Amino acid sequence: MKSAIVISSKTGNTKMLAEAIQDIVGKEACLFEGPDEKAKEAELIFAGFWTDKGSCTEDMKEFLASLQNKKIFLFGTAGFGGGSEYFTQILGRVKENIPKTNQVVGEYMCQGKMPMGIRARYESMLAENPDNPKFKGMIENFDQALQHPNEDDIKQLRKQVQACLNK
Repeated sequence: MKSAIVISSKTGNTKMLAEAIQDIVGKEACLFEGPDEKAKEAELIFAGFWTDKGSCTEDMKEFLASLQNKKIFLFGTAGFGGGSEYFTQILGRVKENIPKTNQVVGEYMCQGKMPMGIRARYESMLAENPDNPKFKGMIENFDQALQHPNEDDIKQLRKQVQACLNK
């Protein structure tokens, strides 16, 4: 089965996941950094994204909406590491962009590190309101995200991809 990997990766987190997928499916699965018409020639598309406003980016939404009769494996990263329930909500919103003629055959999400500018923004929010526990939690989450994607994240992704391929 011909495969393609299409990603939208702002910080490199999603690209790291894409490269792990490519190690499994082989170099013949072209890696496209950004939606590309050539990727539509594949039967199985691994579509990777970073979380933007609770979903995937606009270019990935448009790409997913343009697919017909494909098998799709969704994968992504989110700076806010709200856990599996949060990731499930994001994936649900992403799936809303996929026409019914396609089949989602797998999915995976993990936390990903964010740019340092975001931490600075959180720090200024906390400085303005030092007693706000929400802002303290946002900084703690940011610091936790610096460790992701990590080896455990990659290992879990590999399991999901392997399970998809063995179906």
